[in-house]
Amino acid sequence: MRRSRTRETRLLLALLLAVTGTQLQAATPSGQPAATGQAVYEHWCAPCHAPGPGHPGTQSLQLKYSGKIPPVLIERTDLAPQTVTQFVRQGVLLMAPFRKTEITDAELASLSAYVARNYKKP
Repeated sequence: MRRSRTRETRLLLALLLAVTGTQLQAATPSGQPAATGQAVYEHWCAPCHAPGPGHPGTQSLQLKYSGKIPPVLIERTDLAPQTVTQFVRQGVLLMAPFRKTEITDAELASLSAYVARNYKKP
């Protein structure tokens, strides 16, 4: 019973990520520059990774880490800038990669620095 429920939850999260990602990309004109890492985060990342219910990326990370690691990206201390860059360009699990026409290299550098600002080397 529990295994079935976990699978249903994961499938629901996958569906939410797919629908939300498609709507975000369709609604956002590519090539529109963002001035700061925070602006890039608010535009591209927060719809899935902000705190609270209704953010499938945050909910997925909450399930994955069972509360041992903060599920909200900007609260994490274990994300190095290089890790953020890799996840954004290559995608991870259900998160699709972002092209350079969506997030430029300069914007990605600012975004990675912003998300990793709390990073503490192990």
